[in-house]
Amino acid sequence: MSEKAAKRMGLDLGGTKIEGRVLAPDGEEIARMRILAPQGDYQATVTALTDIVRALEAEVGGGVTTVGIGMPGSLSPVTGLVRNANSTWLNGQPLREDLERVLERPLRLANDANCFALSEAVDGAAAGARSVFGVIIGTGCGGGIVIDGRVLEGARGIGGEWGHNPLPWSEPDEHPGPECWCGRKGCMEMWASGTGLSSDYRRRTGELVSGHEIVARAKLGEPAAQTSLDRHASRLARGIAHIINVVDPEVIVLGGGLSKLPHLYEAVPRLAAPYVFSDVKNIDIRPPKWGDASGVRGAAWLW
Repeated sequence: MSEKAAKRMGLDLGGTKIEGRVLAPDGEEIARMRILAPQGDYQATVTALTDIVRALEAEVGGGVTTVGIGMPGSLSPVTGLVRNANSTWLNGQPLREDLERVLERPLRLANDANCFALSEAVDGAAAGARSVFGVIIGTGCGGGIVIDGRVLEGARGIGGEWGHNPLPWSEPDEHPGPECWCGRKGCMEMWASGTGLSSDYRRRTGELVSGHEIVARAKLGEPAAQTSLDRHASRLARGIAHIINVVDPEVIVLGGGLSKLPHLYEAVPRLAAPYVFSDVKNIDIRPPKWGDASGVRGAAWLW
């Protein structure tokens, strides 16, 4: 089949759902499907992924030449096994090997935040930028780096793994920080994610509510809600300033549920600027063009 006629498929293996899309060579979507992700069951996850690949290919009449999968965690470059996934039943499993055996085709798998960053760099909010840092701030917190249209995976396969670094320039009441599922304390994931925002509010009020509920309460003038939003923006800004000082990306794109909070696009650049080690303080932070579809589109662009 000619390159011009080729179709590419991307899958996004999330904590609660698996989404698949088929793209034409120009990036136009020609098919999509979403199913619930099995919980706590590795073999059921393999079956669900293979089923959605076959169903999507049948829907478009065949001709899918490449399949990419965005996943929590990553594959070890040494063993090929899944590691660092917050969907812990995947850890230690030969996911790519098992899928390739059943589907009888080569696959590319990458961290979901890397897929998000790639999507927005290729034809999304950061199209045209040479260097892009994509940030996921949803239930968890991750990051991906794209340089000249290619994901920076790194020698250990953890390029852009931002969520499990400590909060920089921490205040006395932020140290050592909440315990993270990874076993350490004070990870960015525990501060900058939607879970982190909700946990901060609960520590002050004793009530656990969603990030969007906190925003609604702040709009109604509740001081505790506004304080939690302010603290969250400060922590996100410090974490992003740390990345700027190391990678210096042209564009930063926010993804995940909290990327829909409009105040972050004004507050975070302003709050991050004092921590950036440069006389040039312009910080370009953008919302995603593709929204919830970015991860699955980036998986398709892995090829």
